[in-house]
Amino acid sequence: MSLIRRTSPFGELLSLRQAMDRLFEDSYVRNPAGAGAGAENALAVDAYTTPEALVIEAALPGVKPEDVEISLLGDTLTISGKSSSETSADDEEGYSYREIRRGSFSRTLSLPAGLNPDGAAANFENGLLRLSIPKAAESRPRQIRITPTSNGDQQTSASGAGSTAPADKDS
Repeated sequence: MSLIRRTSPFGELLSLRQAMDRLFEDSYVRNPAGAGAGAENALAVDAYTTPEALVIEAALPGVKPEDVEISLLGDTLTISGKSSSETSADDEEGYSYREIRRGSFSRTLSLPAGLNPDGAAANFENGLLRLSIPKAAESRPRQIRITPTSNGDQQTSASGAGSTAPADKDS
């Protein structure tokens, strides 16, 4: 007599669930900089806008300013560089943990429209890279002032756009 072994349909679902858990854990828990090949060397950045510019900050502790390269081509910004250590790769003994990231890094960002890349400025202070790309003049917010006229009516004027005269009234 032969023994027939039947598999449980729930066993396959459990393995699918475990596979999905593993996928999310690998992508988001172990690689907080992002998923995909080379994500462990991706550079984490903060980006925010002010009324005058787009500001991008990146923490680069232990990196020298001359080891960082910033390039801006069209609407694509690339920050790359390398971080080296004082010890050689052969000197692995004696370490309990080696978690400080060393080696090359790179990050490419797509920038929004309405920026003036010719006026970009970068400074590097205390391990913090701060890149400021000014907004183009036409994309900056403008104040429109309301100025009173002599007869009590008000007219609006936009800075740089000229003024409008009040409408004629019938007497």
